[in-house]
Amino acid sequence: MKTSELDYTLPAELIAQHPCPNRDGSRMLVVDRATGQITEDVYRNVASHLRPGDCMVLNDTRVIRARLHGRKATGGMVEVFLLREEAPGQWVALVRPSAKVKPGTAVHFAGDITATAGEVLPEGRRRVRFNRPDVLAALESVGEIPLPPYIHRDSPESADLTRYQTVYADHPGAVAAPTAGLHFTEEVFASLDARRVTRTRLTLHVGYGTFKPVSAETLEEHRVDPEEFEFPEETAARLNTVRAAGNRVVAVGTTVTRVLETRHDGDKYVPGCGLTNAYIYPPYTFKGVDALQTNFHLPKSSLLALVCAFAGRELVMAAYHHAVREKFRFYSYGDVMLIL
Repeated sequence: MKTSELDYTLPAELIAQHPCPNRDGSRMLVVDRATGQITEDVYRNVASHLRPGDCMVLNDTRVIRARLHGRKATGGMVEVFLLREEAPGQWVALVRPSAKVKPGTAVHFAGDITATAGEVLPEGRRRVRFNRPDVLAALESVGEIPLPPYIHRDSPESADLTRYQTVYADHPGAVAAPTAGLHFTEEVFASLDARRVTRTRLTLHVGYGTFKPVSAETLEEHRVDPEEFEFPEETAARLNTVRAAGNRVVAVGTTVTRVLETRHDGDKYVPGCGLTNAYIYPPYTFKGVDALQTNFHLPKSSLLALVCAFAGRELVMAAYHHAVREKFRFYSYGDVMLIL
């Protein structure tokens, strides 16, 4: 499939720069794969579109304060964007300006925290070593929430500390939010409970590669970055029970979808943990997902490819054109789709 088939025109003013005043006040586009019908609603009413017995699967990763600003001994400013922990005190990172930070250069941050730049890795990444093993704890005082590159701010605002996290974020490790889950509130959970729609959790630490566009001419030539996940035994057992009863598994986000497809053997869900480089694009037969909740994604992206694989390119692009025409808000802080 040609990457150009996933292109669409998005006016810049539709890229949400701030979250909706109320999480569950986001607009929701409901897409029915069986009928091709596209309707509008508000997210707080999501329970009314689901069936008793459905199970929503949430990604409970927590976004870390991965962006650091420090100085070299010469006084030069350096930005370090932490991507992945390799060992206590050792991380893979983006360092800017990389060319001016030679291997062995020490970068000093607030709180007596120092990182030493290591070797250059593929795709412009660097290995950095800190002077302490508990880097995650240190980030709480010196790091910034890493907002996506299409949100244009001089620096994050205090509201981003809570609004760029799901209300159920639990396990630190992501450098981007699982944005499909940003719309949940306790009131939405209560309405789901009343509808007898259950929920369960897994963890996938969303990496920086989630923003990587598909630059190849065809989707088949592209590769996605591996991401760390944990699919607990109790979650697998719950979903096997849901399916055995003839009920639906509703993936909340593309991250959840990738884990469910990775850990379904064609017959049942199998618990496990590790790295997944699952890259889903048309044509693809889904094994572990029956419905999908997801935000609106960038043109020519692997995430949009996954959505098209799930609902069909023509229907998805029709939904996107509807969303643009009706001025829905796009991307991380934007509105949401429910694909049934």
